[in-house]
Amino acid sequence: VQLVESGGGLVQAGGSLRLSCAASGFTFDGGAIGWFRQAPGKEREGISCIGRSYSSTYYADSVKGRFTISSDNAKNTVYLQMNSLEPEDTAVYYCASTGPYYYCSGFLTGYDYWGQGTQVTVSS
Repeated sequence: VQLVESGGGLVQAGGSLRLSCAASGFTFDGGAIGWFRQAPGKEREGISCIGRSYSSTYYADSVKGRFTISSDNAKNTVYLQMNSLEPEDTAVYYCASTGPYYYCSGFLTGYDYWGQGTQVTVSS
């Protein structure tokens, strides 16, 4: 499984960005795609996920109401629309995939495949 993130950049507080995660190489159905982020000096935080075979989604409280996850199965791409960005959202954002026997949940576990990350910087 290969995952490639894109769409990061520099934006002012209150602005928006849309991240993309292009996925390929799946040999199984099921599982979930998640978005994680890691700011300097902080632990990695799971912020959202979406099921690959169904539209179940999850959002961490820190992004709920501001971020929206969606998928285009025809393009094998998962998006993270980020609105009302805050300086605290500054981080490297990663997408990741589980294997076939996990599902999207608030536990955000089972993510075995990871992209290289894309930097998001929000200026105040």
